[in-house]
Amino acid sequence: MPVSLAQAKLMTTDDVDIKVIDEFQKNNFLLDRLTFDDVVSGAGNGATLTYGYQRLITQPTAAFRAINSEYTPAEVTKQRYIVDLKPLGGSFQIDRVLNRMAAGAETALQMTQKIKAASAFFNDQVINGDSAVDTNGFDGLNKILTGTSTEYLPLSNGVTTGYIDLTTVDTKAEALAVMAHIDSWLALMDGAPDAIMGNRKTIALLKYVAAWAEQIDKTTDSFGRPVTSYNGIPLIDLGAKAGSNNDVIALATKDADGAGSGGNITNLGDLYAVRFGLDGFHGVSMAGAPLVQTWLPNFSDAGAVKTGEVELGPAAVVLKATKAAAVLRNLKSA
Repeated sequence: MPVSLAQAKLMTTDDVDIKVIDEFQKNNFLLDRLTFDDVVSGAGNGATLTYGYQRLITQPTAAFRAINSEYTPAEVTKQRYIVDLKPLGGSFQIDRVLNRMAAGAETALQMTQKIKAASAFFNDQVINGDSAVDTNGFDGLNKILTGTSTEYLPLSNGVTTGYIDLTTVDTKAEALAVMAHIDSWLALMDGAPDAIMGNRKTIALLKYVAAWAEQIDKTTDSFGRPVTSYNGIPLIDLGAKAGSNNDVIALATKDADGAGSGGNITNLGDLYAVRFGLDGFHGVSMAGAPLVQTWLPNFSDAGAVKTGEVELGPAAVVLKATKAAAVLRNLKSA
């Protein structure tokens, strides 16, 4: 049956693995909310960890018909996709002297930091993953949504290469104009999204604009941490990439004002909205296999330097319906 990290934690008996799953949940909104369809089997000679699925490209239609006439046929458009599950994580090494001197504190530190790195790397791949660039990875939302009906490009000078300037909003009227874009973008989806994700600067300015528009609220999550939402949709900062201070969703310089030469606009960020669910955006994992595993350094055996590891998967993410996710391009955020 499909599992979440919370469910995986209930099925885990190893105390270390329970703590590791807990760390993944607390440090990563995506991993806490994603459901993993654990159906991929590696059994059989020459089998691969491949998940095949149909992605709905268009939605069904309906209409009236006249008596003694037929409906005009209109079918849902779908396309077949496959994704290969891949393990992600990392390892660390500790000298047994350091472990003995710190009474295990060094091992705990390295394990915690490796979990944070794996968590950050997962976020990065969910957005920026490209299997054509890294054959060991999977495609992320940036690649999946480019050129689709849920890629929202603001108008400027009559062309869809514009931008929305969040830095100049200073009145309620200006804020409402920005939120009209946000609502038009979200209306492209097939239902209410479960999250709006961006980088820290874009999310901070969006909170400011939503407050001006009086369309913001605050709650707490299952760990007691504050969550700021726009009309009930959590606004999530996806943080930095693993091993760096670079944002997962980077600010970029683009020719986004439709002016051509000399029209480059700096500090443009994107927002992503997703609807979680097995018919929308979800994870995939192996059947009957733990979602998260750890290997602690074994200092009982001979050898001065020991290795520890953290691993998520093999896993991947899929988008079952194009309209279950959307991207809003080019918000000026600095």
